[in-house]
Amino acid sequence: MRALAKSLHISVITVQKAYEDLQRDGFIETTVGRGSFVSAQNKDFYQEEQQRKAEEHLQEAAEIGRGSGISLKKLIELLTLFYEEEE
Repeated sequence: MRALAKSLHISVITVQKAYEDLQRDGFIETTVGRGSFVSAQNKDFYQEEQQRKAEEHLQEAAEIGRGSGISLKKLIELLTLFYEEEE
């Protein structure tokens, strides 16, 4: 919490209150010694939000592809390459 507060330039108490609110509302689960994690009941919400972000980026990629003559096949190949790439 201290590191987060420092990086956001806010009070540790503010961060603690935010975590408490997130936990109270069921968005996160906190385990002593392990940390806080996205609650299982909100994973669908989280996944839906991440999908929305991906859709925005894919829309931008499609517009760039159309505008610069990159074929749909090439864009699909690139997406497949990035998706299957191991970190």
